[in-house]
Amino acid sequence: MTHQKTERQDVAVPVDQNVSTEVLKSQHINMEQFPTDDESYSTEIASYATSLTSAVTSYNWQYGRRYHSYKEGSYKFPNDEREQDRLDMIHHIIKLVLNDRLFLAPIENGPIRVLDIGTGTGLWAIEFADQFQSAHQVIGNDLSPIQPSWVPPNVAFEVDDVEAEWPQRPPFDFIHSRYMCGSIVDWPRLAQQAYDQLKPGGWVEFQEYNLVNYSEDGSIKEGNNVQRLHELLREACDKINRPITIGADLERIVKETGFVNGKHQVFQVPLGTWPRERRMKDIGALNMYQMLDGLEAFTTATFTAILGWTIEEVQAFLTLVRQDAKDRSVHMMHDLHVVYAQKPWQ
Repeated sequence: MTHQKTERQDVAVPVDQNVSTEVLKSQHINMEQFPTDDESYSTEIASYATSLTSAVTSYNWQYGRRYHSYKEGSYKFPNDEREQDRLDMIHHIIKLVLNDRLFLAPIENGPIRVLDIGTGTGLWAIEFADQFQSAHQVIGNDLSPIQPSWVPPNVAFEVDDVEAEWPQRPPFDFIHSRYMCGSIVDWPRLAQQAYDQLKPGGWVEFQEYNLVNYSEDGSIKEGNNVQRLHELLREACDKINRPITIGADLERIVKETGFVNGKHQVFQVPLGTWPRERRMKDIGALNMYQMLDGLEAFTTATFTAILGWTIEEVQAFLTLVRQDAKDRSVHMMHDLHVVYAQKPWQ
């Protein structure tokens, strides 16, 4: 599809210091009724580049899964093809939740420079570039170089650590971050670096889960192992200061950073096929599938290295999780938080 380039209108909008919050209940989810010289300098640069390339692409293997080696340990989950497929599914789930939208921020005038933080497989950046062909550059960064080689001409991928100091470069019109829970230690610093690298009037958007499961009908009984899985994940990630419940804190962080004209929307995301409505049932089915497919990715390195479990204990527990996940009488869900806001014009 060809997208017409629109005139950019740098018109200041009224500044609203408050962040409005909207909890979207999906019209209530109804449940289904069933259970130094030039030469030496060049040599030095070439040597450094070779070393860096080796560090980036030389992966670590544990328990049959592949993990990144660049900034080893800062991301506790695999980056192999199986995990890439799961991340692609997360991309589609979030798009379904957002009614086939990549973002909610009001940037229809057409951003020129865009940054996707923690781009993963790069699907969001690629689809954004296809949607906004007028964008001069869409950059996606990640610790792992797992993105495809064939991409739109206005897309570029970088291996970078978003928790380190960001490189100085021309400012961005839009900065997007999604599904980084469990990966970031200092969220206020991340928001501040995004603020610093936005143009005046530019927008930031965070899309993050708050991985606390709940039901509206009390159907989650004590001892449910799917619930315990998420409780243990929260415990492990809290121990290394990389929370998986950051979604609920984003509104405060964005406001304290200095952003204005913010909005906070909360979407319910079912886990399982219990909803009656077709769209919510599809979301719940995909969400349960990606959770079950990612059980080893979530737990193996995390539970053994942080909680001190043996691999046998992890495997036995995951058997119980899979059994409880089959119970259709449990109407479990969690929330996706979307917070977007604008850098002041002055």
